[in-house]
Amino acid sequence: MKPSPRLISLLINLWPPFLGAGIRVRHIRPDWREIVVSMRLGLTNRNYVGVHFGGSLYAMTDPFFMLMLMHTLGSDYYVWDKAGRIEYIKPGRGVVSARFTLEEAALESIRAHTAGGDKYFPELQVDVVDASGEVVARVHKTLYVKRKKPR
Repeated sequence: MKPSPRLISLLINLWPPFLGAGIRVRHIRPDWREIVVSMRLGLTNRNYVGVHFGGSLYAMTDPFFMLMLMHTLGSDYYVWDKAGRIEYIKPGRGVVSARFTLEEAALESIRAHTAGGDKYFPELQVDVVDASGEVVARVHKTLYVKRKKPR
């Protein structure tokens, strides 16, 4: 039995690195195709000039595409983070958030590229936005996906 999105959300929110940085999972859609995460600005995640520390901005986006693909594709697939990069657009102040989404077209492409057992490295992107909806940072995640050999 797989853990529910609600249980996963609770566990992630209690994970010490996220708890200390003020990172919160706000919502996981039951089909795992959308996750909303937020982070408040506090003493533990601000940098020298008083805005969100870049490492915390990246951390708030780190595991979610991998988790979404693992739960959406199922146990017939290996899914790992392969690479990531972040572009800082403007200083982050106050509460920032990220909405991760998986479109059906992306899932179909992944399934098609891995149908023969080949490795595939999809690149997914999420924007971190401030309370007014302005982009603070853009994160690109490259994942490793491979269909497992049938037993």
